[in-house]
Amino acid sequence: MSRRINIFRPLGVLLIVLALVAVACGDDDAVTTTTGGGDTFTPGALGYIEVAPGAPLEIRALQSISGDTSFLGTDQVRGVELAIADYGDVAGHSVSLGTVEDDLCSAEGGQAGAQNILAQLAPIAGTDNGFTGPLGVIGTTCSGAARAALPLLSAAGSVLISGSNTGPSMTQSPFGTAGENYAPGYYRTAHNDLFQGGAVARFAYNVLGVRTVGAIHDGDPYTDGLATAFADAFTELGGTVSVYTATIADPGDTDKTAVLTEVAAGAPELVFFPIFQPAGDFIIQQAGGIAGLEDVIWVGADGILVDDFLAIPETEGMYFSGPDLRFGTNTSLTGKSYNDFLADYEAAYGLTPPAAFHAHTYDATVLLLSTIEAIAFEEPDGTLKIDRQALRDALTATSGFAGVTGTLSCDAFGDCASQTISIIHHEDPSDIAASKANVVYSEAAGVAAAG
Repeated sequence: MSRRINIFRPLGVLLIVLALVAVACGDDDAVTTTTGGGDTFTPGALGYIEVAPGAPLEIRALQSISGDTSFLGTDQVRGVELAIADYGDVAGHSVSLGTVEDDLCSAEGGQAGAQNILAQLAPIAGTDNGFTGPLGVIGTTCSGAARAALPLLSAAGSVLISGSNTGPSMTQSPFGTAGENYAPGYYRTAHNDLFQGGAVARFAYNVLGVRTVGAIHDGDPYTDGLATAFADAFTELGGTVSVYTATIADPGDTDKTAVLTEVAAGAPELVFFPIFQPAGDFIIQQAGGIAGLEDVIWVGADGILVDDFLAIPETEGMYFSGPDLRFGTNTSLTGKSYNDFLADYEAAYGLTPPAAFHAHTYDATVLLLSTIEAIAFEEPDGTLKIDRQALRDALTATSGFAGVTGTLSCDAFGDCASQTISIIHHEDPSDIAASKANVVYSEAAGVAAAG
């Protein structure tokens, strides 16, 4: 008999199913049904993905795995791989990640990667809207890549779930409306930088006591969005943003004296520069040679909160903001705690995670797999069918989801993170582990605390 899959996973999957039912009962205009009476599959407007009996269920990763930001994407691919291993089969089907697409941390890479993934969808003969191929995408590493990938994936009916995009424009504006780059089918388990920028501003103003700051970005949606959020929040607190400027992201632009001279002319007490390597390297290495910047407090963000940057001698004394990684015994619905995850990571890859979003990407993957399982429909011959609108509805309705990063709940724009930001003080480039543990400020849901 045709049936919904009824797998007794832990509480997180049950909550997804209940939330989906609530959406279906609460909005007459929403497309939420994929069955007729419970025993017949009727696809919604976005069509469905079919998985043949015994065939693997396909998902894909779109991450930065080459170039200067490859360590960020590789770290997250490992999170995906560990999540697939820990979650196991989905409705009796193994999970295939296929070939990881490279987003290059750029719009060009995001667009090309999305096109490559969509090319793997194959129409099913004799159907109007049935396909075989990938069910969803875990990515991107960088918000700039997502800005180009999302329109393609959204229009094709797919979902994109990121563990590291933090650019505000990907989900929502400061006014609670859709962000400039939002499109249906997008979700993230990483924080929104509207929150991170505000946390850094409050730390600078209330804890460090500075009243004049500068900000540097490189035009990327992540860097510009975070720097803007910081500047806006600092101004609202009563402070002065004496300079807001951009540097060139091109790795060939190694001379940063022009932008640093511009910053120095504003006489800031503190400079926030939430950018990537290698531009961040050049800025901090050259700042000491610019008159007027000798006593400036430098603050970076999660884009450079990485081992290679922290090892640079000139980073001594810096502050860094990013997701609070003190997840400890937080336990995923897979049964693995964050401490378990770290042990598995080191055993599998021979090192500790070098960047900040491995756990968020683990949660993104488990969220996708468990939601697919919650709505999957099985035909009598074992064929699995997953309605793509129902998948989006269920993801949007996520509430109380158990992750290693905390408890996740998604809003209407796809912000799902358990948002906690911490700020560390980097006191010794020769002891990176100690610096990462040296949390001097944290905020969760607007609640601030020292250390």
